[in-house]
Amino acid sequence: MTHAARTQIIREIEDARDSHVICYLTSLRPGLGAQMMEDSVRVFFEHLQLLPNRPVDKIDLFICSNGGNGVVPWRIISLFREFAKEIGVIIPYRAYSAATMLALGADEIIMHPFGEMGPIDPTVSNEYNPVDPQNGHKMGISVEDVKAYISFIKDTVGIRHEDELVKAVKILAEKVHPLALGNVERFIAQSRMIARKILLTHMSEETHKHVIDETIDTLASKLYFHGHPINRKEAKEELGLKITEHVPPELETAVWKLYLEFEELLQNDQIFDPMADFYRLAPRNPAVQPGQPGPEFVDGTKFECNNTMAIIESSRLTSSFDREMTLVVSGAGAQGEPLIRSEIHNQQWHHQKP
Repeated sequence: MTHAARTQIIREIEDARDSHVICYLTSLRPGLGAQMMEDSVRVFFEHLQLLPNRPVDKIDLFICSNGGNGVVPWRIISLFREFAKEIGVIIPYRAYSAATMLALGADEIIMHPFGEMGPIDPTVSNEYNPVDPQNGHKMGISVEDVKAYISFIKDTVGIRHEDELVKAVKILAEKVHPLALGNVERFIAQSRMIARKILLTHMSEETHKHVIDETIDTLASKLYFHGHPINRKEAKEELGLKITEHVPPELETAVWKLYLEFEELLQNDQIFDPMADFYRLAPRNPAVQPGQPGPEFVDGTKFECNNTMAIIESSRLTSSFDREMTLVVSGAGAQGEPLIRSEIHNQQWHHQKP
């Protein structure tokens, strides 16, 4: 769907909400996901500068993302507060981790029936993280996994003696570098601090301290599993978030229709499988019939593969983060299958006005 056609749906939502809508979606495509990154904040500023006046009465942020950089939500909410008296967040589908953190800064949250939020406990990484023996990449460390290990030793196993606890921590430190564990502690503190700052943009510490503390504790540690999906009933009744109870059916329809258009653009419903894509798209290779051997590929055979990784869109501007890469055959595996190497040769934001 074109920008003009998506703009029509955005304007329908704006009319229904009496607001200015800005959409932010990162790729959820299996095998080619993208995260909320700090460079998006600069792009948001370009969209906000196109608003008719400052501050406007209300901005709605239509968001779908698996999360990303934990500082980004604070930067986006702080920026939006400079341009709007009121902030709404519209969640059509997933708003996990950092996207959930961002939603905490809203005066009002519109969740589609299919919408989900999630815990805000971060998975952290630095140069001291352990290496995955399968691929040589650094492994992320879940904050809650570290805390759960200590809880398992103390509460489940029942070890309470100080000497035995020291031994348990020593075993952990032998597997995970102490500086990586220190990084975990820093991120725990940072995640809670940012969540508090975001909530305080529209709540008073004096009158809502208990609600703020309980919300942060639940999202940061009480849900136990980072992938736990929080539906709109749970978000309102158990977390006390500002979820709108009665969303007009026509608004829900428009929200889902807009999400489906972005889903198609980002190809979220298609697994990114370079091998399968190569068999399907590589030139001069006939389709393989059942029972026949696969085609042979010559080293150096290649094709271009371009993907949109993230998009920020309003009725006044479309900004897409596009990645251009080449898939190249570089030898064969043990079964004769081609080994595919990906070469990223350009990735940047592109902007288009209607």
